Amino acid sequence: MIHHLAKTLEIVAILGCASSCLYYLLCLWSAVAFLRNRRAQTGAVRSDSLPGISILKPLKGVDPEIYESFRSHCLQDYPEYQIIFGVSDPEDPAVPSARQLQQEFPKRDIQLIVCREKLGANVKVSNLDQMMSAVRYRYLIVNDSDIRVEPDYLRRVTAPLADPSVGMVTCLYRGVASPTTGSRLESLGIGTDFCAGVLAAQLLDRGIRFGLGSTLAFRHADLNRLGGFVSLVDYLADDYELGCRIADLGLKVLLSDAVVETHLPAYDLRGFLSHQLRWARGVRDSRLGGYIGLVTTFGLMWGLLTVVAARGAAWAWAALGTTLILRFAVAMTIGKSVLRDAQIPRLLWLLPVRDLIAVGVWIASFFGHTVTWRGDRFELKKGRLTRLE
Repeated sequence: MIHHLAKTLEIVAILGCASSCLYYLLCLWSAVAFLRNRRAQTGAVRSDSLPGISILKPLKGVDPEIYESFRSHCLQDYPEYQIIFGVSDPEDPAVPSARQLQQEFPKRDIQLIVCREKLGANVKVSNLDQMMSAVRYRYLIVNDSDIRVEPDYLRRVTAPLADPSVGMVTCLYRGVASPTTGSRLESLGIGTDFCAGVLAAQLLDRGIRFGLGSTLAFRHADLNRLGGFVSLVDYLADDYELGCRIADLGLKVLLSDAVVETHLPAYDLRGFLSHQLRWARGVRDSRLGGYIGLVTTFGLMWGLLTVVAARGAAWAWAALGTTLILRFAVAMTIGKSVLRDAQIPRLLWLLPVRDLIAVGVWIASFFGHTVTWRGDRFELKKGRLTRLE
């Protein structure tokens, strides 16, 4: 009996290594396709027929280098746009940065809206719904408060919307780590795992059916067809849900060739794990089948299990070595070439630690429905939030 169990474990581990290697090859191919498309798009953005854009930025609390992130939106090579900030608390610590931006750029249309109603559990979406009263243009961009952009950002992310078959444009992003281990692990996960998964999904599905909070560019009219932001006010993964619903309208969701940037908080290990668990449970509830399938991509875990099950056989070490080579190739290709993240080479030594932690977070995500978000605790069921007292 023990012999059969050991043999079964060995076979499962080998299959895990094989599936992980195939996944890594898919990630590499998807990265090549993205880079090829980016080269083709370079310099292709037209300078005429640029419609006005309303940028919506809901705020709660202060993020690292928040003012510089705000400021990058005022330096756009774009003729007509407005920036709308929204807070639920007029004393929110992000308010002074928004006021400072208004003072530095008095000719820009920058508004700060106090959103006094709480329309649901997701305060961010509640604020977005109330911010719509100030919107002037038919093109909307929603991005997180910590997102920093390049001067051609608006041109690049809105250009595809000139095609009426395109309903949303979203962006990959790189995370600039603070000098803590938790922050470095977070940055490494974004640059070598999360974005790799997005590119792989795009290649497999011949497009994507979700949005990323780094950028959601879409039309006001399509939002109205969905029932407005208020229809999303109890969802945790509101960005994912909005992209999915726009895709359900029969419209394309495209991944822009532009990459944006976020400066990450100085997470300690507990803060990092809490953030990872919230994200994991959000994905679990939004896309359960695909989330369960992640188990086939944990290459390091399967490689180590292969070595243990095979009692250190030479071929098992070769399997582990091959898996690691492909994993590091994905990390460098996605992180350095696609995202242009200069930190990745310096952080690669942490990659095995991060990948093993990811396995633990994946397992833990199935045991519970509680998430913590910006200091508040919620119960998460079927993607919907219920605030816990």
